[in-house]
Amino acid sequence: MLKSLHISNYALINELDIDFSDGMTVLTGETGAGKSIIIGALSLVMGQRADTKVIKEGETKAVVEIGFDVNNYNLQPFFEDNELDYYDVTVIRREVMSNGKSRAFVNDTPVQLTLLKNLSDKLIDIHSQHENLLLATENYQLQVVDNIAENSLEKDEYQAAFEKWTQAKDYLQKLRNEAEKQRADLDYIEFQLTQLDEAKLTENEEEELEVELETLSHVEEIKTELQHAETLLESEDFSVLSALKESRNVLLKIQAYLPESEKWSERLEEVFIELKDILSDISSNQDKIDFNPERLEYVDNRLGVLISLQKKFKVENIKALINLRESFRKQINRIGNMDDEIQESERKLDACFEDLKTAAEKLSKSRKKIFPFIEKTLIEKLSLLGMPDIRFKVDCAELQSFTQTGKDQITFLFSANKNRSVQPVTDIASGGEISRLMLAIKSMLISKADLPTIIFDEIDTGVSGDIAGRMGEIMKLMSSNSQVIAITHLPQIAAKGKEHFQVYKDNSGKETITFIKKLTPNERIKEIAQMLSGKSVTEAAMMNAMELMR
Repeated sequence: MLKSLHISNYALINELDIDFSDGMTVLTGETGAGKSIIIGALSLVMGQRADTKVIKEGETKAVVEIGFDVNNYNLQPFFEDNELDYYDVTVIRREVMSNGKSRAFVNDTPVQLTLLKNLSDKLIDIHSQHENLLLATENYQLQVVDNIAENSLEKDEYQAAFEKWTQAKDYLQKLRNEAEKQRADLDYIEFQLTQLDEAKLTENEEEELEVELETLSHVEEIKTELQHAETLLESEDFSVLSALKESRNVLLKIQAYLPESEKWSERLEEVFIELKDILSDISSNQDKIDFNPERLEYVDNRLGVLISLQKKFKVENIKALINLRESFRKQINRIGNMDDEIQESERKLDACFEDLKTAAEKLSKSRKKIFPFIEKTLIEKLSLLGMPDIRFKVDCAELQSFTQTGKDQITFLFSANKNRSVQPVTDIASGGEISRLMLAIKSMLISKADLPTIIFDEIDTGVSGDIAGRMGEIMKLMSSNSQVIAITHLPQIAAKGKEHFQVYKDNSGKETITFIKKLTPNERIKEIAQMLSGKSVTEAAMMNAMELMR
């Protein structure tokens, strides 16, 4: 239940505070007094987009704050899920700054607008005049049916099935597009693979060929230096090996006198053996290394092929070429297997479609089951609202394709006269009939929804007299379960309120300011009398006002 409303520096309002009670509260005032400003401020704390134009001229910030009794509405889980502090009386605040920024708070915790809207949707329903236009949309009519049917479980199941079907359909289309593209590219992929296969690539080949190229390009230099090394190790004039051998023998002669010399001679022996082995390798390599122009040409050409392939495929080494080759092979295999994958995807899509059909039928059944209740309830309420010959029917046609909301096309059919067949509401209903129908629908919805507060912003457009009084009675009846706040120009409705506030403007100062005040019983009588007769309140108007109050 809305407990309090505080507004500061908003439009024509300097500072305004209202305390609300349960039951039915009415707000009245002359046209242009500022009733719509209050609705605009309430819409702001419900998550509506902010505009700096709402800030009172000369001020830097507008603030709207409401206190709301959320006890008994099982909202603790919502607060916990969104990491908000929970209080039985929750304070929601919205601030709009002149720099274009705005901030929202729930119990002093900053929140995003989406969260603010999600919370406020659970607390308040504002029915403004333009909402009557919503009745013209089949989507709104469908929402009414679903709200009365209380079929959230069926809707969730359908939504899940619709999403799976949509995903399966999109995936199949993606596969088909991919298959078509890859088949178009198949010849080129096969040509590239053939090139890489024919190259017979091995991972370390390039490094090995580069080493061999260096060797083949410097054969004479290598042979000369190897021969020089061999000569140094073993020659007639001076031989390192002969010197080592002789040094070892000298040490053996003093072995008896100097024991350490035995170890030295052993070490010299090891060096001697190692050098002989090196000499053997040098000699054998001299024999192996020969200038081979054919091999040099092959190595040079092979390296040219490898470098050319790397440039063509824009990679840096043979390993990348090998990876690319395997990628081409996998692509070709995938194209070959694509038909099987498409068939499997088609089977999955068929299964999803069957699940979707079942979910749609279940959802449609939940809706159709409630049609008689909606028709009976609205006929009863509209009869009370001065439509004795009312006929109302909920028509359900099957759409050609599945949509987000199912396969049902819901249309409200209506006739207020005996001699006219039922037709879509928007085709034949007058403004007054639309207002009464919307009130009847809201009354029906409020009986099903656990909604704390509903605000009617001149829902009485197009009605007067006895019908207005009956609309007021329905609102009053609604207020026994939910808090009702009605903004009205009709005295018949104003008289039904438990509390009555008057919105007025003061032009006496340098600026026009909107105020609101709670009326005493005598002030209420005078306000209602003025609504009946105009500014010149007559004795008869006062009597009529008191009669309406009774």
